[in-house]
Amino acid sequence: MPELPDISAYLAALEERIIGQPLEHVRIASAFLLRTAQPPITDAVGHRVTELRRIGKRIAMGFDNDVWLVLHLMIAGRLHWRGHGAKLTGRNNLAAFDFPNGSLVLTEAERHRQRVFR
Repeated sequence: MPELPDISAYLAALEERIIGQPLEHVRIASAFLLRTAQPPITDAVGHRVTELRRIGKRIAMGFDNDVWLVLHLMIAGRLHWRGHGAKLTGRNNLAAFDFPNGSLVLTEAERHRQRVFR
């Protein structure tokens, strides 16, 4: 699980990239990633990020319409800044948050199958 210094580093990097930027599009590879249906995640689309917070080991993005998106990086979750419209290919890419200047992609480290030799 990411430790608090990792979360702080993510917040510092995100602050430069997304504060004041509108969220253009959200792409989610699996509905199991969402923990709530109300309000719908689309309520953040088209609104500007006004604030970033750390809530324990979570990253919270506040928008100008008082909607908050909270990302929990789980055990092996990571955030990557990629070019605008980055593709969600492969089973490790869980979600993408598209901004005018790039895409924030949530990934999960690949789970390696262990071989048992007998």
